[in-house]
Order: sequence, then C-alpha cells, then structure tokens
Amino acid sequence: MTFVADIFRQSPETALFLALAIGYWIGKFKFGKFQLGGVAGSLLAAVLISQFGVHIDNGVKAVLFALFIYAVGFESGPQFLRSLGRQSIREIIMAVVLAISGLATVILFAKLFGLDKGIAAGIAAGGLTQSAIIGTASSAIEKLGLGADEAQKLQANVAIGYAVTYIFGSFGAIIVCVNVLPWFMGRGIRDDAVKAEAEMLKGAHVYGAGEEPALPDLVGRVYQIQVASGQTVSTIEASASGGTITIERIKRGGKIIGVEPGLKLQSGDLVLIVGRRLGVVGLEDRLGPESPGAEGMELVVTTRDLAITGKEFVGHTVGQIIAESSNLRHGIYVLAVTRGGAKVDLANDTVINAGDVVTVHGVQEDLQRLASHVGPAIVPSDKTDFVFHGVGLVAGLLIGLLVLRIGSIPLTLGAGGGALLSGLAFGWYRSRHMTMGNMPTAASTLLRDLGLAGFVAVVGLQSGQQAIQTILHSGISIFLIGVVVTVVLLLITMLVGRYVLRYDNVAVFAGALAGSRSANPAFGEVLDKAGNAIPTAPFAITYALANVFLTLLGPLVVAFV
Repeated sequence: MTFVADIFRQSPETALFLALAIGYWIGKFKFGKFQLGGVAGSLLAAVLISQFGVHIDNGVKAVLFALFIYAVGFESGPQFLRSLGRQSIREIIMAVVLAISGLATVILFAKLFGLDKGIAAGIAAGGLTQSAIIGTASSAIEKLGLGADEAQKLQANVAIGYAVTYIFGSFGAIIVCVNVLPWFMGRGIRDDAVKAEAEMLKGAHVYGAGEEPALPDLVGRVYQIQVASGQTVSTIEASASGGTITIERIKRGGKIIGVEPGLKLQSGDLVLIVGRRLGVVGLEDRLGPESPGAEGMELVVTTRDLAITGKEFVGHTVGQIIAESSNLRHGIYVLAVTRGGAKVDLANDTVINAGDVVTVHGVQEDLQRLASHVGPAIVPSDKTDFVFHGVGLVAGLLIGLLVLRIGSIPLTLGAGGGALLSGLAFGWYRSRHMTMGNMPTAASTLLRDLGLAGFVAVVGLQSGQQAIQTILHSGISIFLIGVVVTVVLLLITMLVGRYVLRYDNVAVFAGALAGSRSANPAFGEVLDKAGNAIPTAPFAITYALANVFLTLLGPLVVAFV
C-alpha cells in the first residue's frame, strides 16, 4: 500500500486517469435498469483511490470543468437563445422551487436534530453541491457578533458539513435525474431526446457516420434516346412532372459532347439524367429505354453547405430568389436551409437571413458558380479553430471573475458560469458566421467527456478522504441528513415540474432539473443518455439561475437556524 501511495504522491495524474478508467468500467455494469454511468463511476472510484492520500491542484479541476462547460455552451448556443422568452418561465419557476424547498428542508432538519448554524450551512453547501454557500455562510457568521472562538467553530463546521455531504450531493443528483426521473415518467431520456430533436429539425433525419438513406432523394440514371429524338435539352428538362431534372452529360457516336440548352437530341444518344428521384425514375416512356451505364458517363456530384451572405439572397423571400435566379439554379438541388441549426421551412414568403446555411447538391462546376453569388462554402474540417475558442475561454473565465455585491452578499457566476455564458455566445456567433470557429464533433465530445469526468474525479480525490474520516469521527447522522436533503428537494421539484409545470419530455425535464440544482455531474450523465444537445437549453437557463438563488441560501440558513 505504501508503494501505491508513493506512486500517487509522485504522480497524482496517475490517480486521476486510474479513477477515470475504473470509473467508466464500473459505469458499464447494469443492475436491472439501473446503471451508474461513467461520471458517477469515476466519482466512486476517485473516493476509493483518495484513501491512499492524493493531492491534486485546484487548477486542474478548474481547467477540466471550464473545458466541459464551454463545449456544452458552444454546442447549444443557437438552440439556447431560441429557447429564451416566455417559454422559459417554467425553468425560472423550477429554479425558484428547488431553492425554496432546499432552504426549507435544511432549516427543518436543523431544527429537528439540533444542528448549529455552521453544520446546517455546510449541509446546504454539500447537499446542493453549491460551494459558494460556504463563502456566503461564513461571511454571514462573521456578522453575527459572536466571539472569535465561537465564530471560528461555526465556520469550521460549515466545512465539515460540506465535506461529509458533498459526495452524495453529486452522486444522489445523478441517481434522481438519470434513473428516478425516467422511471417516474415511464420513458427513457434517449427516446424523448430523439423525439425532441426530430421536432426541432422539422422531420429532417440526421444520419450518423456511415449511414445513408436506402432511397436517396437525388439520383442519376442513363437513358438511350428513342422517343425524345428531336427534342432539345431545355424542353426535356422543363417537361419533368415528377420532380426537377437536369441533363448533365450526353454521349453521341461514342463521344462525349457539350450540353447546351438548345441542343437537339438524336436517336441513340445516351443521356445522364440527374435530379429528384420522382422525376428521374420511370422516364422510359418519354425518352427511351434505361441503360445500365456506359463508359465516360460517370459523374461526381457533391453535397456542400454554403453560408448565405450574397446581397442577391439576404433579405429576399424564397419566392423572389426563385424568380430572379433561374440562371444560377440549373443543375443545383437545394436539400435544406438551416438557421442556427434548425431547419427553415421554404415557403414563398420565407425571408432568407444573413448566416443561414443552404445545403446544395450538384456537380463541382455548378457549385462553384453558385458559391460565387450565394456565399462561401463551409468545407468540412477536422481542425479546431483554437484562436476562436481560446478567446472564447478567456472571455468566459474573465466574466467569471466579476463579482456583484448585494449588501454583504457577493454574487458571481464563477469560472463555470462564465465559461458557459461565453460558450453560448460564441456558439451563437459561430452559427451566424459558419466559416470561423470550427470545432469538429469528435473534439467537442472529447472536451465534454474528459472535462466532466475528470472534474468529478478530482472532486472525489480531493474530498473523499476527508469525507470518510469525518463520517467516522463525527458519526453518520450528518451524512444521512445530507442524503435526505439531496433527495427530498429534488423529488419535490420533480413533482412540481411534472404536475404543475407540465413537463412531458423526459430529456428536457432532466436537463432543467439538473440545472436547477447546479448539478454538473448529473447533467453530464443526462447529456450522455440523451445522445444529443436537447437537455442543454433548459439546463443552461436553470443553471444560471441556480448559481444565484442557491448562493443566497448561505446567509438565509445562518439567519433562520
């Protein structure tokens, strides 16, 4: 054991990554429908490893959490800003309900068990995993007019109550948000997250890596001209009734010839038709028999995203664009237009805004011609724009340093709140300027997973030993009270959310519940279960409010206990 302790003393990062490895291994086990998950597993593993005595600098924890929360904010910035407004009233009420129920629960148990002001405030800080309560409660104790020894004793008790209850405060929130809530609602987080995403995308299906539709909307076919002999290229293209088509290639007498609108087709010509499947398939009666293909008729088509910046498009309606840009649209097929990640309905009166993204399909030459008028192409890249995101993180951390004082109560977003706010803003800006700020999905996923699991593991390594020792010396009653505080207020808020606020989507509900408790580890597990960013918008709203409301509980507990 001494040998292991020496290793951890010389290389504390070994303990961190060992906690992650063991934690994710533990998190894979299922007990019926219950599964810890990697984040909770890492916390448990870290508490066990902490018994060897591990010292990890607070800066490591701060960096890991900043990376996690910034990546979350960046991914969900556009969606979050769209969610603000009257529809956010439920999240505001939920954050208020949890703060009030938390205050009432702590005061009730303090009265029942004769806890002093310090222990009660510590239980509030640990059971609600809101470290700022330690500072606000300690400041309030200083102003009680007590003797120096008595004040120091109460302040020390704040730290003891916090250390004993913090571990389950994190762990219990995960259990309620990830396991109890879906059981209570009778549906899984993942199912409702997929449903909500489909509604947000207005029915557009997002294909994963390696996936593609069995019946693609755009197809190509080769026909041998017989029936349509003597007709021009433009006549055949204009006469398509099932969907838009274009003639992209013509082979006559074994040679490829140029395609011109006025060119008359001859019997025996091979033509490559590209377009909407309904228009391309079944043209034998109008053109001639379909051919399995011919040498030289192959054509490479590309799907590309273009950021709309051209003055011919920005501020114009879809109807105006169609009427005025017929020369640009030949051979181009619009698959979708998105705004801030959400699909835009292309009605004739829909106005196109700067920063909208149009997904188009066609040959490279046609796409280049279109891009010169519409706006720059968004070229997929596996490179991260570190200049953009470095500035984003710095801005967030600086915001976190700001402190607003209401009387003697300091209010601050902290590094986490600042990084979240910055991530939301930079994510929104990226959605309006898609040629900058690239962060591949894989990079963002790594930041989220490593940042959160690493943050939780550091918390376990730092406080696990102290928590267990305090339980052994001070009895288990404080720990059990912390368990009740953690669970009861979440259950109260959950019932209010379901029956009063009428939350129906489990993924959205779980995100809001985790945020109202500022439960970052629980949110990480919710996000992992969801498989998309749907829980992020409600979490971001309630999390920002919780940082303020819960911080205020410190002096309130001191005042009322």
